[in-house]
Amino acid sequence: MSVEPPVPRFPSLNALKAFEAAARLGGFAPAAEELHVTAGAVAAQIKSLEQEIGAALFVRQARGVHLTPLGQRALHGFITAFDVLGEAVRDLRRDAAPQKVHIAALPALAQLWLAPRLPAVREHLDGIDISVTALERPPNLKRVPFDLCLFYGSRSPDGSIRFAEDELLPVCTPEVAKGLRKPQDLKDAVCLTDTAWAGDWAAWAEKVMPGQGFAPRGPVFSLYALALQEALSGVGVLMSRRALVAPHLASGALVAPFSETVPAGEAISLWLLPTSRRGSAAEQVMEALQVIAGDTAS
Repeated sequence: MSVEPPVPRFPSLNALKAFEAAARLGGFAPAAEELHVTAGAVAAQIKSLEQEIGAALFVRQARGVHLTPLGQRALHGFITAFDVLGEAVRDLRRDAAPQKVHIAALPALAQLWLAPRLPAVREHLDGIDISVTALERPPNLKRVPFDLCLFYGSRSPDGSIRFAEDELLPVCTPEVAKGLRKPQDLKDAVCLTDTAWAGDWAAWAEKVMPGQGFAPRGPVFSLYALALQEALSGVGVLMSRRALVAPHLASGALVAPFSETVPAGEAISLWLLPTSRRGSAAEQVMEALQVIAGDTAS
């Protein structure tokens, strides 16, 4: 009578993912944000895993959690394992649909920089299906089904295309500009602010009006494209990034009432996973955008 060896019971994949994310990111809350679940769900998954293996992986304290020695020793292996798993899943999807390219982009860049260039890219690369998802932060390409990332950054990943560093400048309609003769006139003007780049006003004013304690007064928006539309409607003055308003400046719909500009300290960067295959559809899209934008790789 043959005896079959017992099949080892594998822990829940969701519990392992919860542990890896919480250990890598340093807490249950950031892990929950990455995994799109609640912090309570992450805590429950990790508790279940700890009960199954019979040992604690985290020390819970009032100010947060930290790894036990056992959890610390296990972390590297799980990071490697989920990186490999993520790449394998993405390779599977890419091989199943080799002509599909999915771009993750900052919302403002997706709407105002990428969208106007996509028709030319599609014309240049007939047959490639391009999708775009707007995200506030760059995703980990090893873990998510995106092929390209398009974001602002002071530094760019190796192998990325780093477009010319952007610059800050106030813009408004020609009618609004009539009431602005010098930068100090902004103290009495309606100033439009985007929450993601709320510091741009201060950065510009510090260089142009140093020591004057300027603070913008006016509406605040969570979408840069909405703030731009308000500026186009004549509501007020927007602290802009030239790359995002260039078409409106060229058409005359918006003007720069002052000659002073200030470096944004960031450039638009486009990158794909370094291990992407040569000649892939994603690489073709990246190269086409580089040609169309007329800039060089970093």
